[in-house]
Amino acid sequence: MAETTPTADTSAPVMTDGEDGVRRRDFINIAAVSAFGVGGVATLVPLISQMAPSADVLAESSTELDTAGIEPGQAVKAIFRKQPLFVRRLTAEEIAEANAVDAASLRDPASLADITKEGHGDMLITMGVCTHLGCVPLGAAEGEVKGEFGGYFCPCHGSHYDTAGRIRKGPAPTNLEVPEYEFTSDTVVKVG
Repeated sequence: MAETTPTADTSAPVMTDGEDGVRRRDFINIAAVSAFGVGGVATLVPLISQMAPSADVLAESSTELDTAGIEPGQAVKAIFRKQPLFVRRLTAEEIAEANAVDAASLRDPASLADITKEGHGDMLITMGVCTHLGCVPLGAAEGEVKGEFGGYFCPCHGSHYDTAGRIRKGPAPTNLEVPEYEFTSDTVVKVG
């Protein structure tokens, strides 16, 4: 049996060189820390998982559109992230008109090539929200006022956009926003 040496505190025996193993106090400390760790993980997992986007949000994070039915000169409205999305197939005349404008002379300089994807220069995809105060511009539907430059017209405060969605007149500070998109085939575009 191991010998204990008396110290000032006689309530706790001092271990000598020959004694191995875990003392009761060490076991209680390990058990308490383990229980705290398991409890912490059990608390954090639900908190972190509730911050993940729900299924309906993930479903709206991207939109696929088939552009095969859009004729030259025609525009359609779609919904992307609960906001209007304008998809317009430009005519050869509209493309020539947009390319004839010196991009450096615009309030928000951008050429048609900057706004469209390579190989799909006739497809203009923009958010349908005026960059001034968030109204929905007219010009995407048949018979709507297209403004002085043949593109879009915001009836709230009079911003005029050209056929490339670039601000040309009015209080809007920037062009219509171009969302992130890619063509997954010749006619199908995935926005978002």
